[in-house]
Amino acid sequence: MLKSKGLRNSARGQDCTLRLVNVCNWNAETVVLAHIGRDRGMGVKCHDTFAVFACSACHAEIDGPNRFKHEADKMRALEETQSYWLEEGLLRV
Repeated sequence: MLKSKGLRNSARGQDCTLRLVNVCNWNAETVVLAHIGRDRGMGVKCHDTFAVFACSACHAEIDGPNRFKHEADKMRALEETQSYWLEEGLLRV
């Protein structure tokens, strides 16, 4: 599994890219890097490159019983998060 301290730290202070309707708390102080891979759980994470910036409320939503409900939002958020990383030089292709 690819772990990147730089990618994880890049979430600090960012806006939530998930922005789940009726869920997001819009609080950048609570944003962390949230893994969105389908085969994950407590202690089982996908690569850090398959993660998004998520506020505490959105993160709880995608880790809870509704975790498969927001697939389109996750893909949009992944695109935004990876675009940020590319612009900042944290991810190179």
